[in-house]
Amino acid sequence: MTSPSPTPTTGDTAHYVLAIDQGTTSSRAILFDHAGCVIAVDQAEHDQILPRAGWVEHDAMQIWANVRAVVGGVLTKAEVNRHEIAAVGLTNQRESVVVWDRMTGEPVYHVIVWQDTRTQAICDRLAAASPRAAQAPDGAHDYDRYKERVGLGLATYFAGPKVAWILESVEGARERAEAGDLLMGTMDSWVLWNLTGGVNGGVHATDVTNASRTMLMNIDTLDWNEEICADMGIPLSMLPEIRPSATVYGYGRRNGLLVDTPIAGILGDQQAATFGQACFEKGQAKNTYGTGCFMLMNTGTRPVRSDNGLLTTVAYQIEGEAPVYALEGSIAVAGSLVQWLRDNLGIIRDSREVEELARSVEDNGGAYIVPAFSGLFAPHWRPDARGVLVGLTRFVNKGHIARAVEEATAYQAREVLEAMNRDAAATGSHLTELKVDGGMTRDELLMQFQADQVGVPVVRPRVAETTALGAAYAAGIAVGFWSSTQDVVDNWAEGRRWEPHMPEAERERLFRNWRKAVARTLNWVDDDVVE
Repeated sequence: MTSPSPTPTTGDTAHYVLAIDQGTTSSRAILFDHAGCVIAVDQAEHDQILPRAGWVEHDAMQIWANVRAVVGGVLTKAEVNRHEIAAVGLTNQRESVVVWDRMTGEPVYHVIVWQDTRTQAICDRLAAASPRAAQAPDGAHDYDRYKERVGLGLATYFAGPKVAWILESVEGARERAEAGDLLMGTMDSWVLWNLTGGVNGGVHATDVTNASRTMLMNIDTLDWNEEICADMGIPLSMLPEIRPSATVYGYGRRNGLLVDTPIAGILGDQQAATFGQACFEKGQAKNTYGTGCFMLMNTGTRPVRSDNGLLTTVAYQIEGEAPVYALEGSIAVAGSLVQWLRDNLGIIRDSREVEELARSVEDNGGAYIVPAFSGLFAPHWRPDARGVLVGLTRFVNKGHIARAVEEATAYQAREVLEAMNRDAAATGSHLTELKVDGGMTRDELLMQFQADQVGVPVVRPRVAETTALGAAYAAGIAVGFWSSTQDVVDNWAEGRRWEPHMPEAERERLFRNWRKAVARTLNWVDDDVVE
């Protein structure tokens, strides 16, 4: 389904591109000019709903209300109207998924968030039913059952099993889905559908990057895999149309603030940051430090299957061009560990205080935190792991714990980077520097420690809002506001660089202890543990 198609204009009155960033903790609207500079920002947080251990949910209607509010807020702050906006780009928390009624627009259940682990039993069931598992010794599970087709192993992280859970657990949902009454989508699809009219002709689509995170899309052909959908019990009628990242999806609804404005770009948040960081050449990589931590390396126009615990994903696709792929290392807990220190332990009052507290001590005092709150993601993929705080003595104080929180993110990123270098060696690539972005890059202690651990320069761009900027660039390229990715390269500018300077022996001693701490997290969740 497509909405009416007015002719987009990028003439003299269209000076800006608007990005809507629907994130894990908040929704933001950011207005960018042609130089890629931020003109105005508006932001609204949404509730984190935690019904039980391991479950994380959001209210989709609250998120849509917040999106409308921040769009209005940013236009007001900038004193800009829709006629001055060339296009709108969307970026989003990727694997979080919602199922809603196509006739009423009402969700049948809360958004199930990417951090949620409730679908482990579904993943186990699918892994046990694999033909390869049937030929293996008793009790074997094949968690790579679909990996060749979709680039992903079976894990609670991805959207497909979440939809399966909703259809199995919400009364009447399966019958309504099989009757064609329900739609599903990651958060880009939910926002796009509502922006373009909702029940009055809303566009039900997604882009290749978000589709590649569902575990339902063929990574080579970029279409839905009917067999996997059938295995998970998901009717094809629920699925959005898969389209390129930079293309005109539809136009703003008649009763909204963005009437007839082209919605012209969609990228999952980490792919958007990769696009905004101008990682268009094979071998270029970025690491985003947000709620989680996500490193992507451009592998060119063919998918590279990882032998080292990484994901094969779509980096982006511009309409009329071949898709570009990436290897990804996903870390579940990074900035959210600082929030845990603030909200659960009360050791700090504001997240920005963690750096000052960590600087109050010379080192971690022997303490290590492994934040396996939802199991371990890349490169381990151990759902049975749970978080640990180890190495404690009477000497350790809250400064050392803050330092251990800071260092945990850097150690996890090093594990991913080393796995990425092993995979990339087969393609002739090797990381010589690491581009970084996200809120935690303001923390200079963390960034210096990160450079020390990975052993290559860490580089932060002048414009830190790379996720929203990437979505804006995709939308702007689709309507001709920017001519090509070369404009993105030309706009990118270095803001700060950290060079590694830690002695090799100390670097390796710290990392050796980190690996020992990781080993303590494993095999914590037994079959009889209910979460």
